This record gives sequence, structure tokens and C-alpha cells, in this order.
Amino acid sequence: MLTLRTLPVLVISTVLSACGKDPVPPSPSPAEPAATTAAASGNVHEFKIGELTAYALKDGDFLIPNDGKIFALNRSPEDVAKVLEQAGVPTTELSLSIQPLLVKSGDRVLLFDTGAGVTAGEAAGKLLASMNEVGIAPASVTDLFLSHAHGDHIGGAFDKDGALVFPNATVRMSAAEWDATKASAAEDEKRAALVQTIASKVETFAPGAEIVQGVVKAVDIKGHTPGHSGYLITSGTESLLYIGDVAHHYIVSVQEPEWTIQFDQDAPTAQASRKELIETNAASGQRIYAVHFPFPGLGKFSHEGERFVWSKE
Repeated sequence: MLTLRTLPVLVISTVLSACGKDPVPPSPSPAEPAATTAAASGNVHEFKIGELTAYALKDGDFLIPNDGKIFALNRSPEDVAKVLEQAGVPTTELSLSIQPLLVKSGDRVLLFDTGAGVTAGEAAGKLLASMNEVGIAPASVTDLFLSHAHGDHIGGAFDKDGALVFPNATVRMSAAEWDATKASAAEDEKRAALVQTIASKVETFAPGAEIVQGVVKAVDIKGHTPGHSGYLITSGTESLLYIGDVAHHYIVSVQEPEWTIQFDQDAPTAQASRKELIETNAASGQRIYAVHFPFPGLGKFSHEGERFVWSKE
């Protein structure tokens, strides 16, 4: 279990710095969920994006106390507790899951973020075991899409010795995120070594770039980090929006998008981005993949009364 006491260690000493109890119960499912297949286990959920086969892959869980130090820095723990109580979940802590996404597209194997890897102790680092359950080897991953360079998204790219876990993958991140990552590495020898390890693998992109023609398009989502990106994954008439860390908690982040979270580097911009993304995608009915929402992170935003809510698929 990753508690607030261990979280700062993850933030400071992981690969490039970062944003448990089993996930709390989800909101009701939408009326017409997309077709899925049975999960291989509680750590793997197989589903479809049009003709593409995709897998939600459990890496671990965070458990964060409701004490005003992480969530809703501009509000009180009592305010947070009220929102949680109204949703019928525990009010003393907030549970965040970690589930990277893997998509098979022809002869390509696309992995979106890597989880925390060896950096989080027993709290995470289960990605490779989850991949093994469905027979996908790390060496088969051809493209690694990073939403940003926080440790719970990039930590799983390296083993305990700092070597690449996905040796054949092109590492894809926005140009702004890569520049910021290199700049931060100048302040820390360990980070510098890890940046050097992936440097030859990195291919950057501009905001809104089509990275894999007809399949993956970058979505610029400002505020969380200098080059934070979501990804729109498309097959035929169906699509899935991987939202990265625009929203961390499926109740608080969605119902109160303007409440400040510690992990956002530019909080006002991130809050505006979060609100806009939720509103826009609730209106369109866009299918969403949220890496920190209750496993498997699939669902939609919708308008309910004066607030928006998350419905798990």
C-alpha cells in the first residue's frame, strides 16, 4: 500500500519524479457500454477499440489520506469529505489506481505509460506480471507513449539496474516534456543517467501531432507538466481518449475540477484544462481511459445536476 509517508519518496527518488487499498466502488455503468471480453484476471481487462485489441494492465494502487496536503489544496479536508460522503465512499482517504494501457495495432504493440515499476515497493510494479498473463513480452513493445515524465508513468520503463525494460520500443513524448525532462536531469546524477539511457530511443512530437497514422494522435493537455499529453486512439468509427493525469480521482477531480492538486505544476492552467476536457467529452460522449481511476479506467463523463460525474464501463 502506498501511503502519504511513502509518496514523497516516490516523488523525489523515482526515475524522473512523480504524481491503495483496492479501488473504491465505481459510479454506475452507462446505459450502453461498448462491447468487452472477459478479463484474464483482476489485473487484466481485455476490450476493443473498433478492430483494435486493447488491455488495461494493473500496475498498483496509491492510498492518499484526506489531510489537505495532496488533494484540494485550496479547500479544506472537510470539503473533500463532503464530496466523498455524498458519493457514498470513505471520507478519510482517496484511492488511486495505476493502469497502463496496451493496444495491438497490426504488427505494432503500443504501450501508454509504464506505471511506477520498481520505484514504489509493493504498492506497484505489477505491469510486467499483468503483461505476462496475456502473453505479451516486454521485447515485443514497439512504441512507448509517455503522457509525461512523472515516476508513476515512466518508472516502469527501467529495471532496478536502470536498464530499459522495453528495449525495442521507440519512446514517444512531446518535445516540451522531453526538454523539461532533460533540464531536470541536470540537477541530479541519477536522473541524468536515466535520461542518457533513453535518449537514443526518444522521438518527440508537437502538440496535436498524428503519431501513428490513423491510430494515435497526440492531445495537448496543458498545466500538469510542461509537455503533458493525452492520446486519442482511433479505429474506424470508434475512439478512446487516454487522458494521462488531467484528472487523478474519479470523484473529486471530476466533480470539482477547479480544486487544486499538489501534482499540477501550473495549477490554474491545469484546472482550466481539466474542466474543459470533462465538459467537452461529456458533451460528445467520448469514451475515456483514465490511468488513475478505478480499474480498469474505462468509462465516460456525463452531466448530472450541477456537476459532472464519472461512469465506469
